Amino acid sequence: MARKKTITRDDILNAAFKVVANEGFAHFTARNVASKVGSSTQPIYLEFKNMQDLREAVFNKIYYYLEDEVFSVSHTGDAIVDLGLNYIHFAQNEKKLYYALYLDDATDGERMLKFSWRYFVKFAMHDEKYASLPKEELSRLHIGTWTVATGIASLMSSGIISPTDDEIIKMIEAGISSIEAIKTPIILKDASLLAEAEDHVSAD
Repeated sequence: MARKKTITRDDILNAAFKVVANEGFAHFTARNVASKVGSSTQPIYLEFKNMQDLREAVFNKIYYYLEDEVFSVSHTGDAIVDLGLNYIHFAQNEKKLYYALYLDDATDGERMLKFSWRYFVKFAMHDEKYASLPKEELSRLHIGTWTVATGIASLMSSGIISPTDDEIIKMIEAGISSIEAIKTPIILKDASLLAEAEDHVSAD
């Protein structure tokens, strides 16, 4: 009689998610994941081809979590303002996971840019205020709003500022107005990354 499998794919995936959320991708190893599951590394390689395969599954799990539970919360009815505020809430409430995704050197910045752009466009397209904007203008709003929100999140994390949600909303709205008014250029270390991110959205 075949031995019943006690450690499932979901068990491993959930353990891997916890490793990333608590320790970052720098500590994303088979041994650390196995420790969280409470087993040897063998079940990992029975369920996943290799650690890269598991890493991809973890990213997908994180994406769904961010889309369904974090970035989709409505506050003002303005899709871009709400995304900015939710991003800041995420940075404050889940500091380790936020750091792992957006600040850790072990994170794939290109991947996060594509993820951010894809969902930014998705949410913006459901708001009549932004739905008809050309891609170039959406790109400016995306990078500009992301920059403003990251700045606010960083200053809050450092204890330098402690704004209320209403104050944060006003800062994001002011940032959006400035970006729209002065046509702030997109500043990326590698401009080709945005083109790739845009292609990814088109493919979706």
